Amino acid sequence: MALVYRPTMQLSGLLFSLLGWVLSCLTTYLPQWKNLNLELNELEIWTMGLWQACVVQEEGGMQCKDFDSFLALPPELRISRILMVFSNGSGFLGLLLSGFGLDCLKIGERQQEQKKRLLLFGGTLFWISGITAIVPVSWVAHSTVQEFWDENIPDIVPRWDFGEALFVGWFAGFCLLLGGSLLSCTICSTEVHPSAGHYAVAEQQDRCQHLETETRP
Repeated sequence: MALVYRPTMQLSGLLFSLLGWVLSCLTTYLPQWKNLNLELNELEIWTMGLWQACVVQEEGGMQCKDFDSFLALPPELRISRILMVFSNGSGFLGLLLSGFGLDCLKIGERQQEQKKRLLLFGGTLFWISGITAIVPVSWVAHSTVQEFWDENIPDIVPRWDFGEALFVGWFAGFCLLLGGSLLSCTICSTEVHPSAGHYAVAEQQDRCQHLETETRP
């Protein structure tokens, strides 16, 4: 498959991956993984993240407290913390590798096979980063839904709801998967420079002139 705009696809894939990585890092440290509205006091909103719990008050702003123990966290939050840190690390490594594999980078311009390998490794790392970002976010969302509709919990007990960080994490994972896919697709393509068309036209004109010269008496 020949693509004229292969460098554009590479840059687009890298930009999508960079956006997904930044949002993944933001999701990791946001305290709004779960929200809790208290019916007795509607002026307070409790939020829970991977590292701390916060209470938002209309008059006093936001007050947060870090978790005292990692082992005291629920299982989904413990595993989610590990997976999100791994996602951020693999995404950062993918940015480094794929950045050196871009065609627009003059470094290693004659080593095209190595640059293709760097793009392949970078795209694979973006896929791993995107999956490891979507899995913990979806797991926390699933456990939140189960707790919300649990019939064993009395109705008077407040229920946790989805936080804004879950939606940011889903979008981050989608951007990482899209960026990795674009980078991987460019490996199978052959870059065609626009100047190649001009060379073909010039060669055809030279052939026509040569035939006209031979046919003249």
